[in-house]
Amino acid sequence: MARKVFYSFHYAPDSSRAAQVRNMGVVEGNPAASDNDWETVKRGGDAAIERWIDAQLNGKSCAIVLIGSATAGRKWINHEIVKAWNGGKGVVGVYIHGLKDLDQRQTTQGANPFSSITFGTTTLASVVKAYNPPYVDSKQVYNYISDNLANWFEEAITIRGKY
Repeated sequence: MARKVFYSFHYAPDSSRAAQVRNMGVVEGNPAASDNDWETVKRGGDAAIERWIDAQLNGKSCAIVLIGSATAGRKWINHEIVKAWNGGKGVVGVYIHGLKDLDQRQTTQGANPFSSITFGTTTLASVVKAYNPPYVDSKQVYNYISDNLANWFEEAITIRGKY
């Protein structure tokens, strides 16, 4: 059975960067929600958002958190991370601040979103890996993510299996 992923990211500032990662085709991900679809879900309130997240995570092997400048600490990002981890799915982070957005701009590196989520007596950051491409050039960042994403994904599933 093919492995599938759930992509978690801060929609407004990072949707174009996330689209680049999703469109690499390295792993099969959840379909992108259009602006209209997401607005419809949000109008349904917290319960509707939780149902949507549950449905998107269903059948996935791993959650890939695409980390932008303001991803850490967001309510729904945290919910997705916890839901995936507690559901026995692999969880991995990939910093995407080095990818250019539609306006050809990069952004600053954000905090590790796993640092604020507790896991037993420590944080999830002590278990879950967050990969930061070692390049400044957007094309090199893209290639680094594309070349390594499948391995990171599989490693996250293996790590989760140990807990």
